[in-house]
Amino acid sequence: MARVTIEDCLMKVENRFILAQMVAKRVRNIREGSEYLVRSPKNEDIVIALREIAAGKIRLKERDAED
Repeated sequence: MARVTIEDCLMKVENRFILAQMVAKRVRNIREGSEYLVRSPKNEDIVIALREIAAGKIRLKERDAED
């Protein structure tokens, strides 16, 4: 993948706000020492997080509805 775009990520995550939260959480995990899930030399953490989501390596975990 030469360039990653928001549209690439929105194919995996339907909501832009949820996408922003997912990227922010993944960037925090990477900065705390998590390993990269995709190979992406010379990129910033946010670009790597977007590439991981676009590649389907990061998915949204759905919660069970508790009534």
